[in-house]
Amino acid sequence: MSYDLIIIGGGIGGSALAATMAKAGHSVLLLEKSETYEDRVRGEWIAPWGVVETKTLGLYDLLCQAGGHHIRQHVTYDESYDPATAEATALPLEIFAEGVPGPLAIGHPHHCQTLFDEAVRNGAEALRGVNVTDIKLGRAPAVTYEVGGETYTARAPLIVGAEGRQSPVRKAADIKLHQDKPHHWFAGLLVEGVRGWIDTKQAIGTEGNFGFLAFPQGGDRVRVYGGYALEEKGRFAGEDGALKFLEAFRMNCAPGNEAIAEGTPAGPLFSYFNNDSWTDEPFAEGCVLIGDAAGWNDPINGLGLSITYRDVRMVSDILKATPKSRRPDFTAYAEERAERMRRLRFAGQLQAALDMEFDETARARRKRYHERKALDPTLGIHGAAIMGGPETVPADMFTEEHRQKVLNG
Repeated sequence: MSYDLIIIGGGIGGSALAATMAKAGHSVLLLEKSETYEDRVRGEWIAPWGVVETKTLGLYDLLCQAGGHHIRQHVTYDESYDPATAEATALPLEIFAEGVPGPLAIGHPHHCQTLFDEAVRNGAEALRGVNVTDIKLGRAPAVTYEVGGETYTARAPLIVGAEGRQSPVRKAADIKLHQDKPHHWFAGLLVEGVRGWIDTKQAIGTEGNFGFLAFPQGGDRVRVYGGYALEEKGRFAGEDGALKFLEAFRMNCAPGNEAIAEGTPAGPLFSYFNNDSWTDEPFAEGCVLIGDAAGWNDPINGLGLSITYRDVRMVSDILKATPKSRRPDFTAYAEERAERMRRLRFAGQLQAALDMEFDETARARRKRYHERKALDPTLGIHGAAIMGGPETVPADMFTEEHRQKVLNG
């Protein structure tokens, strides 16, 4: 069996690329391990710059029809100032991308299924319950896999690794994955029955020894995240971990969080390190990597989906522009992605230092930062990189000099 393209991994990136390339007339084989998409505490928030990428790919209307929910304002809470002040200075989120009212939220399992179905509609051969047993790269790429009790081998000029952080394609290509040291623990949970939360408002805040983020999904559902110190590894362990996690959201600085604390867990609670990872060159002869397979950003930025959609757009543009008789050149993709991830790594490090450190020194630094930012908005420009895209911020804002200016004044 021969194809123009074999994609391993039928999540967001793999299914979006399969749908895009099949629509462009390429023969595509999409292989997905799971038989049912489940809530595994994955991203459900697309930044405005990521929404632009979905529009460019022609997938935005599909996501809106599938229940995509726009968030229109951002509130930053902190124990150093009154919540009324925070809410009075809410940030409107339509300012970051023309024609985009704000970030787009959509439930991850449903998001995956919507794109997988679109790949099938556009003509991709898409298989579920697949066990990939061998990947050969180089000049004659091939994938051997098992499905339905049978073993098959498929060939294509290019294999795409879209199968997440443990990517077998990346390992087969011997592409090195770099990781920085973890800064804090990060946990996520989907909560339902959240009554009273404004469903167009997202929020971040820090009080005591806990930092939170909340992203409404529409209706009474909110996806929440919490950051806590590395030495508190077992803080939310055990059968009652999810309830303990929700209790941590009761904060004086963010009284509206009571609605979250009184909600009901609608999925698993999962804790993980916050660290970044990246590859120097996310391609090799016979393969290219997209999404987490190519390296991921600190989840405090919430940019996994936006990064993935840009990866899909750039790789699909290159493939569509390359005659089928020639090998695609992914150098431009690698260069753009390296700088994109460097800038987002910088932004995440700033955000983590400001919002996910909990001692007295950190509290004093955060208080000074908010006071100084009110007079000099450029101190918070890393937030514009997160919302509007890293390329929208001047390069000199991603330097050690700027880091020291933000953190130490």
